[in-house]
Amino acid sequence: MNVTDQDLQYFVTTLKNVTKYDFTEYSDKSLKRRLLKVLTDLNLDLVGLITNVKQDTCFAENVVKEITVNTTELFRDPPVWHLLRSRVLPRFKNNKTINIWHAGCSTGQEVYSMMILLNEMDMLDKAKIFATDLNTDVLDASKKGVYKYRFNIGYLDNFDKVIKQNPLNFEEYNDVPYEKYFDIDKLKDTITMKKHLTERPIFRKHDLVNDGNLFFAKFDLILCRNVIIYFNYSLQNKVFELFHSNLYPKGCLLLGMHETILGPWANKFEKIGQAYVKK
Repeated sequence: MNVTDQDLQYFVTTLKNVTKYDFTEYSDKSLKRRLLKVLTDLNLDLVGLITNVKQDTCFAENVVKEITVNTTELFRDPPVWHLLRSRVLPRFKNNKTINIWHAGCSTGQEVYSMMILLNEMDMLDKAKIFATDLNTDVLDASKKGVYKYRFNIGYLDNFDKVIKQNPLNFEEYNDVPYEKYFDIDKLKDTITMKKHLTERPIFRKHDLVNDGNLFFAKFDLILCRNVIIYFNYSLQNKVFELFHSNLYPKGCLLLGMHETILGPWANKFEKIGQAYVKK
């Protein structure tokens, strides 16, 4: 089975007409790949999928969820967390409050990673954590903070690299036990975040394409990692404008390892690794 340009346009136009979702400016390559996976998983051809989308609102919503789901992990890409710890978060050490927005938070591991790091830096109490995603299923998972142990066991190594070790001083070792932040049940195959973490963030459904700032607040730090890679150039610039206008002066935007700011918004930020500081 193959998804042509015409197939993709037909699907995107139909979805835009019968739902509130607009994928017009998403990257064609990634959208084709995800649409093909949906067709294969549901054992449908495009005509069958379109028919169901038109006739069943719940079906259409589920298709959108499948297309927008992103993978994440605890302390994904440890060097990025080292950057946060050494060069980004210390900027806000003297703030009375620190407003942080995780845009496209997926199932929430990044949100909990941030709170763990903030707590180790004695900064969590002053932090206000906001997290959003288009997909309500992943938001529900985020709120619960319960993850598969066997699937995430490798990511505990990330915890060690970021929280226990210091790449700037190899003699330093902080013996922080996992149970300070989450409970591991090998029999139930679960990692469950502690209540003092799950109670803190504000989770909301949010569409980066159509919605503005839901929180009526400016931010010191916005994380949007491995999201804009799925957008075309025009939509990326629209999102950068949203982020720039909602950052405090000298606020930071953090992107994914393979993402960068190009075009008109590049000179409005100072680049520090994967962090972009608003000029």
